[in-house]
Amino acid sequence: LTPSFGGINLEDIENPKCFYILDRLRAEMTIPVWHDDQQGTAAVTLAGLINALKIVKKKIQDVKITMIGIGAANVCIVRILIRAGADPEKMIVVDSKGILNRKRDDIKPTHKEKLEFCKITNAENRSGGIEEAIKGQDVVIALSKPGPDTIKKEWITNMADDGIVFVCANPIPEIWPWDAKEAGARIVATGRSDFPNQVNNSVGFPAIFRGTLDVRARTITDEMCIAAAEELARCAEDKDINEDYLLPTMDEWEVFPREAVAVAKKAMEQGVARLKFTEKELFQMAEAKIKRARDEVAILMEKGIIEPYKE
Repeated sequence: LTPSFGGINLEDIENPKCFYILDRLRAEMTIPVWHDDQQGTAAVTLAGLINALKIVKKKIQDVKITMIGIGAANVCIVRILIRAGADPEKMIVVDSKGILNRKRDDIKPTHKEKLEFCKITNAENRSGGIEEAIKGQDVVIALSKPGPDTIKKEWITNMADDGIVFVCANPIPEIWPWDAKEAGARIVATGRSDFPNQVNNSVGFPAIFRGTLDVRARTITDEMCIAAAEELARCAEDKDINEDYLLPTMDEWEVFPREAVAVAKKAMEQGVARLKFTEKELFQMAEAKIKRARDEVAILMEKGIIEPYKE
């Protein structure tokens, strides 16, 4: 497949197969292979967290983070957060059977990511379920069972001051955002566009792949994802972030060229790019291609060839 495509996006591969399939393809192929459920979600989640931490005036290396759910997205989020500076010893990860710790002996060898997290996270060796995992934590990131009662209000009340809560299950978040706010969370994000602070990989994947293809990168590294997250966060900050505006939306299309440039620059810096351009050239290329694609879709919609989306 390698000579035929500029890159490949993987979709809907079950856990844990998705991890070793992605790892092997990234190692063996000389074109970028990307799993949006993992890497795209992780990049956008990191971008939202970067700005949330700015608002509450906390640093990523200092905060205590709880991850609820350990599917493909959260496994990658944990890895990306650690690469971005989070302290794994201050992280707590919860699966369907409880908190991952060094006492767990029920995890199958095929779930090597879980086994690794049992070793490197949760330095205090805390045990219990979601309630115990949330107590005293600065940040909760949930991609687990749809709610609204997966996470209870009283559990949020027991978080540290200025708590940050990302509840991203769809179609119903693990707790309604207004309930989380009433319980004491300062910042709440969900996966839904009808609530403030949507965490959705649609603001990550298109630009990350655009920047990758523009320099014909051989792979998409974790550092390229982090560069995209940092630029995405800056784009929102340029418009004055607040508790209800952490991330740009899909309608803010000017974000995508900036994000693409950040990815392409990181690819060149890391030596995985086949082509090299100046920052100005990268921006002009990305902007022209993205604008053309948007204009083409607009014409097709105007002519009725593409029907408007119906709720």
